[in-house]
Amino acid sequence: MTPADWVDAGVLPPQRLPPDVGAALAYVAEVLGHVVYRRWTLADLKRAAPSLADAKRAHPAVFALLLEHATAIEYWAHGRLHLAAAAAAPSADTVLARALHAHRRRFHCLPDGTANNMDETGVTAGSEGDGVSPSANAPTPAASNEAADAASLAALVSPSGSDPAALCAWLTRAGRFMNATTTNSLGVTDDARALALFLRDRAQRSSHTLRAYRTEVRRLIGWCEAHRRGPLSDLTRDDLLAFRQTLGPPGSSGSTSSMVPFSPHAVRASTPSCSDASRRRTLAVISSLFHYWQKTGYLIINPAAELSGGGAARMTWTPARILPARVLALCDSVIAGTRPPGVSALVWARRCAIWSLYRFAGVRLAELEWSAEQGLPRLSVEPDADRGANPANTSSAVTDGRWTLYVRGKGGRLRAIPLPSRCAPVLRDYRVLRGLSAEPAPFESVPLVHSEKRDALGHSGLYDEVKAVLQAAEQRVPSGDAATRALIHAASTHWLRHGYARTLVVDHAVPLPVAQTLLGHASVQTTAAYARTDLTQLREFVEGSFPGSNK
Repeated sequence: MTPADWVDAGVLPPQRLPPDVGAALAYVAEVLGHVVYRRWTLADLKRAAPSLADAKRAHPAVFALLLEHATAIEYWAHGRLHLAAAAAAPSADTVLARALHAHRRRFHCLPDGTANNMDETGVTAGSEGDGVSPSANAPTPAASNEAADAASLAALVSPSGSDPAALCAWLTRAGRFMNATTTNSLGVTDDARALALFLRDRAQRSSHTLRAYRTEVRRLIGWCEAHRRGPLSDLTRDDLLAFRQTLGPPGSSGSTSSMVPFSPHAVRASTPSCSDASRRRTLAVISSLFHYWQKTGYLIINPAAELSGGGAARMTWTPARILPARVLALCDSVIAGTRPPGVSALVWARRCAIWSLYRFAGVRLAELEWSAEQGLPRLSVEPDADRGANPANTSSAVTDGRWTLYVRGKGGRLRAIPLPSRCAPVLRDYRVLRGLSAEPAPFESVPLVHSEKRDALGHSGLYDEVKAVLQAAEQRVPSGDAATRALIHAASTHWLRHGYARTLVVDHAVPLPVAQTLLGHASVQTTAAYARTDLTQLREFVEGSFPGSNK
């Protein structure tokens, strides 16, 4: 296999990589925004800077290695830049193959001969990618997608131990309210494919959301089978009200029941009552499903209109999982302190960067997970306005600058979050230890947080790093303060998001629309709920509005 067998589908039109390994490495480095493979000699080091002293300051690690070896190799692996002597470094072919595999959503291996059949989306016509000649009877991409959606729906929705064939057969139907006219923009005529499209459009951006949607849709399917109702597009408003009745009344504290495997012949009892939070979540997902179907034209009616009463739930919701300011200050002191023994400098810098982003950006756990397809999350740095007014002040090129974090939140909404200046030194130190420049380049495409085993750290790794900080803070609490220890032990990344929101809304009285934008809330009512966590601000507003008479 040669580099020319790989196609870059991230540009329009898609193009093949150069056949030469060196040229292919240069191309990949340019589009990714960081070094992939670089060979250093003392002559190369001298050419990279005006003098050898400047080269030593710019590349100290390379300079030190070249004092002992004739050649040094910088190569990208596992989300960061490595440096090794030529004898110990992997070959250029190996580094290129690993980089292409790590970015396989963008680079596709298509053997020579398929380029003429490649369209502007990077997809080849027919089946050349599999080594099979195209056939006139081959299914179209749309038909293939529909078949794949229908075939995989049982695995998406049903719990382990279920009968996938029975569930798939139950779903592959259409009820009396299915719209068979041209106004059906989904272009499908059965519930299985319509449900797959709903999950793809509304829940695919977060594994947590997708898992929750699977559970709640499966709950409705189980109720339909137990009461001989269905398919889903045949349900009336009375049916959904009866389903809501089985979830228990609002404010109930029953436990959420686990769904038993699907059986097309077993008639089960009504679903046991759920907790109030579980009940609201179930009704919100079912309402979203039927609203999506009616809005896209798959259904001619929406039987779930006003089923969930989500507005009333938001009005009564008050966040409670918030760490006090003194506890947050204790956690910050852990990050500001010395590196623990047994933790490498790179891992410690990564932990500090992760904590700073969750602490001072208020992001959700999944919003720091790397998406190579979207190139998010990412950082950008803009020059400080004062530095622009004084061009002669060039020495502050590294110390100044306004940092911004870009993430993709719920609903696919892109959010830009300005970071406080206290985050900049932590992020710079982490980037330098990874082998990156201190500040990100404009078109840099590199995971925000690296992993030692793969390119990017997943949500579980991000969670573990935050918990490590919390555990270290817990050890600093006196043994007699059991309440504070228990509070820190129960905390998680989302507690930091609640603390960020409370700081904005309560401590600094940031206008609610501004706080809503920073937090990525769909409704300002959710943002306003943080004002109910402390009456001090409300009391000051009331006292200022109705001042007492002077005696």
